[in-house]
Amino acid sequence: MVLREREPVPGRVEGNVRAARALAEVTKQMALDQRRVAAQPEQARLQVFGRVVSAPKREIRAKSPQLRMPGVGKELFLQLGPARDANLLHGHAFARRAGATLIRMAQAPALPTGFELPLEPRLPRIGSVDQVAVEARATDLSRRSIKREAKVFALDLAVRMMDLTTLEGADTPGKVAALASKAVRPDPSDASVPSVAAVCVYPNLVQTARERVGDSGVKVASVATAFPSGQSPTDLKVAEARRVVELGADEVDMVIDRGAFLAGRYAKVYDEIVQVKEAVGETHLKVILEVGELGTYDNVRRASLLAIAAGADFIKTSTGKLSSSATPPVTLVMLEAIRDVFEETGRRVGMKPACGIRNAKQAVQTLVLVHETLGLDWLTPDLFRFGASSLLNDVLMQIRKEKTGKYQSPDYFTID
Repeated sequence: MVLREREPVPGRVEGNVRAARALAEVTKQMALDQRRVAAQPEQARLQVFGRVVSAPKREIRAKSPQLRMPGVGKELFLQLGPARDANLLHGHAFARRAGATLIRMAQAPALPTGFELPLEPRLPRIGSVDQVAVEARATDLSRRSIKREAKVFALDLAVRMMDLTTLEGADTPGKVAALASKAVRPDPSDASVPSVAAVCVYPNLVQTARERVGDSGVKVASVATAFPSGQSPTDLKVAEARRVVELGADEVDMVIDRGAFLAGRYAKVYDEIVQVKEAVGETHLKVILEVGELGTYDNVRRASLLAIAAGADFIKTSTGKLSSSATPPVTLVMLEAIRDVFEETGRRVGMKPACGIRNAKQAVQTLVLVHETLGLDWLTPDLFRFGASSLLNDVLMQIRKEKTGKYQSPDYFTID
């Protein structure tokens, strides 16, 4: 077949006709849509939050909408928007009508701006933790170098701040007695090495530890409140804490109910800590947050302030039963919460990072964090502890090296 000049190709004419018809239909539909939108009130195209107003029908007209955040309190909140977009919310289908309608919104389970506690004076607001900034500062402080004389002092201080811990199902009175003996005399060949701060055991081994440490000044600490999960009724937790003190514990390490905390039931967590503190009286109460399960730095700060508000003498990072541990950024977030409370209320609260600090270098870096954040007043066993038994032998090796100039084999030190 031969085509003349400017003669259309067969089939192309038919396609051009179909395209022209489709374009005409789209143009006509767009004009109709523009007229429909123009007929709607201007405010119907805005999306704001307003209170529910009573009306006999499911579809409610907007009346004096107020700017509110969903999820605060027990009120129902609705979204004001044009009816043509009503089916875009949570996949629910609603009737299409001209004009503005109020559409029920799902409530958020957590408070978006923190919480207030019945305290006087009020604790600092929760705020939001800058993840990039806190991690950068923790990294910067961990790179600080110290001179030899300061290092010897830091290592000696680290020993005095340690809580030797054994929390295993296979713990026996003999094992606890041996651990308590090491707590009193960490290095039998060097009397200048000080005793550690405390020995931490299960409740049924408190008396064994108490008998061995005697009047050496080493404290006996015990876990309580359904350690390590915290999943137990409140009355049982309180009874266990009270019983631990009766057995002779100087300090009680309790765990918060992370399930309640993550569900936004802050009042329950707060009340449990208050009741446990009342049960133990003057005995030091360390509250374990289990930061590995809290998920975010914001939650770590929120839990820290919650525990402090409820009466904790110490806040502690971990139970030691999870792979995640007390990282420098997490420790820094908790230290800053303690600092903010002190600046606003004048109250001093202790800090105990547990698990994750396994060698002398990490211990010294942590002491730098404490010094730079809280100052010299917190460099004392009364306000700061290390909860890592595996740390002691490495610190003892470093002390021996600084004194003799030679590294010693780990075989020269007892196994914790």
